[in-house]
Amino acid sequence: MSVSLAVKERAVRPRSIRNQLRRKGKVPAIVYGHEIKSIPIFFDEKELLYILRNNGSNVVITMTINNKKINTLLTNTQLDTFNKQMRHAEFLSVNMNEATEVETDVVLTGEASGVKAGGILTQNLYTILVSTTPEQLPENIEVDISNLGIGEAITVGDLPKNPTYELVTSPDEQIASVAEATTAPLGEETIENTNELDNTSETTETETK
Repeated sequence: MSVSLAVKERAVRPRSIRNQLRRKGKVPAIVYGHEIKSIPIFFDEKELLYILRNNGSNVVITMTINNKKINTLLTNTQLDTFNKQMRHAEFLSVNMNEATEVETDVVLTGEASGVKAGGILTQNLYTILVSTTPEQLPENIEVDISNLGIGEAITVGDLPKNPTYELVTSPDEQIASVAEATTAPLGEETIENTNELDNTSETTETETK
């Protein structure tokens, strides 16, 4: 499955052209990859956001450039720090019949048994690199952490095999772990400060008397 995005070629310079596009709600972008050189384009931000909202970030996006249809994957976006407007995007041109390595999001599911017992859950990995054809690319990879106890971790190597894609990320990479909750002990400096306050109070009382 693929969806279409209307794009137009653009000039690379000057920078003011890119700023003008952004003010009009357009996003400067680059397309590169399979059988094409780097092509500067722009598109309507609202149109891409609609596509991503309804199809996920790993959907195949088809665009027409110079009367040629190109299948792409969105590989990177840059957002404005203040208004979160999309400032730039990168698309990878892909061959629909060849495997491509792409990052896909990790989604933790369930509540870890260790958390129920008072432990603290830490997610260490938020994306996993997979190799597959564009149409088989998963929207995300769900990781069930229900049986994860205190002092335990789940790694990429613990994930079940999937016939539609191959995991490229090292199997030793830790996805999530549960640690025992600890209470920080009262430090020596704090104890000393407390003693100083007590001594000051005693001196003040003596002087008052």
